Amino acid sequence: MRSLSSTLTSILLLPFSGCLMGPSFEPPRTDMAQDWSSPIAANVSDGQADITAWWKQFHDPVLDALVETALVSNRDLGVAEARVREARAFRGIAAADLRPSGGVSGSYTYEGSPKPPKIDKGSPVTLGVSDGPAGTAGSITIRGDNFTLGRTFADAGNTTSISLTPGGVDTPDRTQDLFSTGFDARWELDVFGGVRRGIEAADADMDAAQDNLHDVQVILTSEVARNYFELRGAQARLDITRQNIAAQQNTLSITSLRFEAGLTSGLDARQAQAQLSLTQSQVPFLEFSILASIYRLAVLTGQMPQPLVDQLALAAPLPDMPPIVPVGLPSDLLRRRPDIRRSEHQLHAATARIGVAVADLFPRFSMTGKTGASVSDLANMNLGDAAFWSFGPSIQFPIFDRSRIRANIAVQNARQESALSTYEQTVLLAMEDAERSLASYAKEQARRAALEESTLASKQAVQLANDLYTEGLADFLNVLQAQGSLFVTQDQLVQSEQRVSQNLVAIYKAIGGGWPADFGATRSTVNETTKAPPSALSGAEPSAFAPKQPSQ
Repeated sequence: MRSLSSTLTSILLLPFSGCLMGPSFEPPRTDMAQDWSSPIAANVSDGQADITAWWKQFHDPVLDALVETALVSNRDLGVAEARVREARAFRGIAAADLRPSGGVSGSYTYEGSPKPPKIDKGSPVTLGVSDGPAGTAGSITIRGDNFTLGRTFADAGNTTSISLTPGGVDTPDRTQDLFSTGFDARWELDVFGGVRRGIEAADADMDAAQDNLHDVQVILTSEVARNYFELRGAQARLDITRQNIAAQQNTLSITSLRFEAGLTSGLDARQAQAQLSLTQSQVPFLEFSILASIYRLAVLTGQMPQPLVDQLALAAPLPDMPPIVPVGLPSDLLRRRPDIRRSEHQLHAATARIGVAVADLFPRFSMTGKTGASVSDLANMNLGDAAFWSFGPSIQFPIFDRSRIRANIAVQNARQESALSTYEQTVLLAMEDAERSLASYAKEQARRAALEESTLASKQAVQLANDLYTEGLADFLNVLQAQGSLFVTQDQLVQSEQRVSQNLVAIYKAIGGGWPADFGATRSTVNETTKAPPSALSGAEPSAFAPKQPSQ
């Protein structure tokens, strides 16, 4: 008895002995540079700063409202959040395998068997009697068309009396009610850690889903800002185009008057008209660019386009650049960028699933128990007589499935190697993204400075060419060339300012800005604290789609 108790105790303690199959996960070591190799702009530093809400550094209330509305109403973010809840639910399923499973059952059965044949009234019968010597047993048999009845009797003093009742003879129904209820439980002991490895993989999947949500948030905020700057840039370009149209219309009026006065030929007027028409051709394209940016912002903020068209139709300048842009060090990317963190968690999950597969090679130990009762009459139920129970351990050892299990181990090993390569590729792409963004931001700032000088010189050239032409000291071609050069440099300057803003957004995206590093604020908490989309947009109307509330 003592040996049986010791054995059961040992079996019960096996799940807590720490036996785990497969490799234990260790974060991969990545050699990161100590400094950036890209040229750094004058206002970029390697200091640390809170870039969770980096868009607020532009001090543009309209941009702030668009981003915060997108964080509440964007549909892609809703999908990512649903996947987080899905991963949490799968983790609960995996954890349930560590606990006993069981349930209560009950049933009712109405059962019966075919009746014996019925003796019909008036059926011809045959009576047969067989007896032995006095004091011995005898028998009587009655046979009809479709039945046979037999009876054995004892002789009493050699005298036998038989009485038959006229009419039909029927037999009772052979049916009964059967009620049963019971409770059964089963607990599979996680001796070799397969269940615990499964929970470990589910935890990693849950973390990966959370980081995927953060990655979508980073992409979303950067896309809102990028399209907003594209909108403001297109509006600025349209304003410059209209200013040039007005100046060229004035030039056309001057050449027409000089032609009518006989001071010049009609060639100058025709050239002025051609230049004006060419500039006017840019207006429809820029107007479409404005609408396209607004339509994209409507999708990103989860609303119909028309209200946003009305709200953003009024032109506004590009916001000012922040004075200092802290970007940290290259090694910060491993902790900050959610796509790298997601790849690391996916690698962790793939590593843990190797242990799940290896554990299938070993026996499975279970404890099962069952108790219940079965009666045919609930009114007179006696549980003491009708109860039953059973309890005992069981073992299941795979013998003929080992080739399949080993093939599954090979599959999980290959997936782990694939996840490792994916992680390493993600780190390389992140470094490329950050380096390109920093280089592009620095070079575009230098280009913008050169375009500012070119624009100033072009304005002076236009003024001088107009004065010389009016005085008859210069050809009209000089006026056309000066005006065309001014328009091109002004347009390129606005585009460069737009690119500087967008490249700065790309830097914030590349270094992983736009999500709470402490995992504190999510879209759910935004929904709880923000009852309606921000109203910083002038004349803002409710979105066509109400902000979705998180599922309970």
